[in-house]
Amino acid sequence: MTTEHAEDPRTPAAAPRADGTAHDLRGGARMVAVIVTYNRERLVAECLDALAAQTRRPDAVIVIDNASTDGSGRVADEHPVGADVVHLHRNVGGAGGFCAGIARAVESHGADWVWVMDDDTIPAPTALAELEAAIGASPVRLSVLSSRAVWTDGRDHPMNRPRTRLGASAQELADAAATSPGARPIRTASYVSALLSGSDVRRLGLPRADYFIWSDDFEHTARLLREGRGIHVPASVVEHRTAAFGDAQASPGARFYYDVRNRIWALTRTRSFTLLERALYGGRTVVAWIRLLARTRDGDLVRSGAAGLRDALLRGPRPSPAVLAADPEAAGAVRALERRTGR
Repeated sequence: MTTEHAEDPRTPAAAPRADGTAHDLRGGARMVAVIVTYNRERLVAECLDALAAQTRRPDAVIVIDNASTDGSGRVADEHPVGADVVHLHRNVGGAGGFCAGIARAVESHGADWVWVMDDDTIPAPTALAELEAAIGASPVRLSVLSSRAVWTDGRDHPMNRPRTRLGASAQELADAAATSPGARPIRTASYVSALLSGSDVRRLGLPRADYFIWSDDFEHTARLLREGRGIHVPASVVEHRTAAFGDAQASPGARFYYDVRNRIWALTRTRSFTLLERALYGGRTVVAWIRLLARTRDGDLVRSGAAGLRDALLRGPRPSPAVLAADPEAAGAVRALERRTGR
């Protein structure tokens, strides 16, 4: 076990906060929600309505307005949930927004747990309560919990299925089952309703802002779960109101660039995955890319993928504070946290 993950998952831990105080991670902890929005004023209003209707309301709500050009920021400012709204001056994508939002949650709001979601995520009234109940019921210390994401017709959304931990032991399976009906151990999770341990974020760092979109959650939750424990909690349900039902590769268009570049970054330029996982996830990804290109026969898609491959091989992600340089306060919070984690 590496030194950065040296905590025994069977030992409940206290989460250090910026002021030096600590909170028990098992229950009664400070839950802070983080939403990233860009030009979706109707959806962000519905997301905030859903947060206000939680049976266990978040202790604070942060909205990162990613330089929206519509009324998304104003809607968030005026919503009665009383969110802490950060208006960025430049659109840094979901990855940059979550990097800034998670940093603000742990640095400014003393979060013990950070509940992350997109602006098109609509949590059911008991979504957070079920996640908190699973923490309290778990016989082991948890690092990440994920909700069940469904589409508007109630089907499980293929974009947000967490990866089950490969080779989970009988004890790990039993530990997960003890937390909530149908719960299972996971290796990665989507940011469409994931609950992240603030303690682990403080030790292991933030998502990388330079990913812009896609695979930031894949890499970050894998980092938290390299040695930590995570569970999928089907009793915690959110609706992911995407325009269509399908996974990220259903119709990626020019965004295929980020799919290729970021997945290569995640699997080759980080320590978030074991060698076996790199081979397995990398192999599956390449097969999916080949099938996509064979199905679409789209020259623009080929060019986007080739550009992503080129840039992934030429350089790694820029430092997150540099990506957020247009917003010195956000960049400063990220820099302060990364200074302590050494990342």
